[in-house]
Amino acid sequence: MVSVRKSHQITGQSFEQRLTGLSLTDVKANALSALWVQVSHCYQHETAQKLALLNKSMEMVEILSGLNLDTDSLVAAFISPLLAHDIIKIEYVKEHFSKDILMLCQGVEQMAAIKALRQQSSQSTGQAPQNIDNIRRMLLAMVDDVRAVVIKLAERLCDLRDKKNSDEETRVLAAKESANIYAPLANRLGIGQLKWELEDISFRYLHPQVYKKIAKLLDETRLEREQYMASFVGHLSNELDDLAINGEVYGRPKHIYSIWKKMQQKSLGFEELFDVRAVRVVVEKVQDCYSALGIVHTQWPHIAKEFSDYVATPKTNGYQSIHTVVLGPQGKSVEVQIRTKQMDDDAELGVAAHWRYKEGNASGKSNSFDDKIGWLRKILQWQDDVSESGEILDELRSQVFEDRIYVFTPSGDVIDLPMGATPLDFAYYIHSNVGHCCIGAKVFGKIVPFTHQLQTGDQVEILTSKEPNPSRDWLNPNLNYIYSSRARAKVQHFFKLLDRDKYIAQGKELFDSEIAKHDLDAIDMLGAAKRFNMKAIDDLYAAIGTGNARLQQVINHFTQLDSKLKPQAEIDPQSLVKQSPVNKSLAQEDDGITVSGVGNLLTHMAKCCQPVPGDTISGFITQGRGISVHRQDCEQLANALNLQPERLVEVQWGSEHKHSYQATVQIIGSDRQGLLRDISTIIANERVSIVGMDSNTDKAKQTVSMNLKLEVSSSELLARVLDKLRQLDDVTQVRRL
Repeated sequence: MVSVRKSHQITGQSFEQRLTGLSLTDVKANALSALWVQVSHCYQHETAQKLALLNKSMEMVEILSGLNLDTDSLVAAFISPLLAHDIIKIEYVKEHFSKDILMLCQGVEQMAAIKALRQQSSQSTGQAPQNIDNIRRMLLAMVDDVRAVVIKLAERLCDLRDKKNSDEETRVLAAKESANIYAPLANRLGIGQLKWELEDISFRYLHPQVYKKIAKLLDETRLEREQYMASFVGHLSNELDDLAINGEVYGRPKHIYSIWKKMQQKSLGFEELFDVRAVRVVVEKVQDCYSALGIVHTQWPHIAKEFSDYVATPKTNGYQSIHTVVLGPQGKSVEVQIRTKQMDDDAELGVAAHWRYKEGNASGKSNSFDDKIGWLRKILQWQDDVSESGEILDELRSQVFEDRIYVFTPSGDVIDLPMGATPLDFAYYIHSNVGHCCIGAKVFGKIVPFTHQLQTGDQVEILTSKEPNPSRDWLNPNLNYIYSSRARAKVQHFFKLLDRDKYIAQGKELFDSEIAKHDLDAIDMLGAAKRFNMKAIDDLYAAIGTGNARLQQVINHFTQLDSKLKPQAEIDPQSLVKQSPVNKSLAQEDDGITVSGVGNLLTHMAKCCQPVPGDTISGFITQGRGISVHRQDCEQLANALNLQPERLVEVQWGSEHKHSYQATVQIIGSDRQGLLRDISTIIANERVSIVGMDSNTDKAKQTVSMNLKLEVSSSELLARVLDKLRQLDDVTQVRRL
């Protein structure tokens, strides 16, 4: 259920009255009072927006104080809304506040990169570099100081609560963002208090009728349930006292989203749920957990399939507790959770319970804290290999959002993997060399194929050879040898290094051949390597050999450098006049271009953009090849003019022009039978010729990409063809290159 905060009940009072109403410690209250002196000038001219920001700041402070966060975190939380709305600038924070507070505020801003985890399409073949950089900065901020994450989660919770009076579209968008991004992140970090409220409010906005129905059912049974639970709790407390077990027993509030989720997963009605009546037992020591469990199972019969021991096998977010369901008096089911006080704090506060560890307090360090942020450190260790395959976002999604399984090594260590993982995923999780040397796998001592999907509880043993010998078949997605992006990236990296010498030789041969064609000298290869973000010359050759670096781009780089070094020759206007057509071949017919009102000048159509009649064009004076005609939006023309703007010349289409011009069109769509036939039929009906075609099919994604070179007489005809192609079924994108 959604909680009601004090900060909402004291709206309208002075800052001092609000601060007193939050019941903070003296140290934190004094720090916030001093903060108010620094920022109160921002509220001198009170507006509705500023009042809303002040309410939000106070609510964030209340949320974080309930999570035991330190004074710096509360100060950073208070001023974060002011920074986000430009009421104050980051320079003001640098001048008036400590370095720690500044870093926390900057970390909260960087957390906005989380949205890219959901916005970036998982089907994209390439990732925008700025998106990857944003995500890495976000990860670094989280690992460097996890308090920034908690502040961001509190901010999103406040925003979500404020959307209750907004229009439906705004509420739904905010709810989807919170349910898909922030609630899973709170769960991954073990902050139960924020996770449950984010989920419940999101559920109320997304499914208002279902939410109200379940809330009504809970309310109708509340009085009877409370009386029943009081009797159950009293009896269990007496039994614990009799065995001298120090512990607290109380009824646990049920969250509407968790009730609905269980109803959906198990196809149960409300009256069939086992855990509508729930009790929590909090004891001092781990051994007391099992002693209390013995008492519960002795007093009431338990349902075996509803028993889970997360103390012996914690969840991936560090959650520990014993869950059991018993049949209490009158045969009614009651869920009992048993945990220590430390486990209870970890479950409700997550990493926030251990923020002192980041301040260097050795006594505050705990394995639970390390486990909760360990996955972030692993991502940073993997990112170089994963980013090479362009799948860093997929790996992040699987780490944050996807379901997990838990398997055991032969020595009993617990390994968590994404649902669908295979023995090869397990092997590469242990170590890259274990994966490379893997020749077989056993589950519970029995040989299983590499395509076997592991299940929670499996004990996995990897059989290895002395030398690494991975197979290229492992990379075939249709064979299902590997599931995780991390393992696939490790295999790709292995073969990339294995074939490096071959690719270096191929790249050097291609490069030397092109350099000879362009008659370039004084080549600075090391400078070129650095220009393309590579450390050594061999890295550049290898990138050319593998196709990761486009050879033409490298040659263009050297061509531009060469043109800068050579003295510029005077341009003879007579050289631009075409020679007598007596000896001119048929391939050199008139282009129909008028240059600055003068015809019969030597011109040619640029191959980079392939202009056709009707396009807006510009000319560029070349050396010895006349005037190159480009579309005005051509990137290569823009680059050339940046270096030599004086070579720009006005050109227009003449009254007569060639019968046809070439244009390249890219078509992307779903791979299906008959697609090429439908495309060619449309082109033929418009009396347009296809002079070249290049097609690539992605079997894993069932998509096809075609580049068609067409002969057209005008831009109007080309536009008509493109419009008709876009109307075809299963065609997702049509564009002119």
